[in-house]
Amino acid sequence: MMKKIYHLSSCDTNRRIISRLDGLKGFDKQEIKTVPITNAQIEEMKNLAGSYEALFSRRALKYKTMNLKDKILKEKDYKSFILSEYTFLKRPVIICNQKIFIGNAESVISALEKELKV
Repeated sequence: MMKKIYHLSSCDTNRRIISRLDGLKGFDKQEIKTVPITNAQIEEMKNLAGSYEALFSRRALKYKTMNLKDKILKEKDYKSFILSEYTFLKRPVIICNQKIFIGNAESVISALEKELKV
């Protein structure tokens, strides 16, 4: 059974979530800035999430600086941006029991806590 977390160690929110969930013991942690996401990993995330768009962060500074909000993006665009720039991945992404939990919304973290039975 795969337990994996894709996170950014410099992100206070990611650190707070990992700490809140008691370090997510038993999870393989991948720091996405130092260990970039592979094509196989993004394919697995997309299969669990249903789309690349679900994994894409519109909060990334580059989203604004590259004027992406003014463009119509397709699935292949979301994938390409996430693979080329780690900040475009909505974080954290946590895979547990063949379920995916994307981002830091309280509803997502609560659902993860239920899954982990915290």
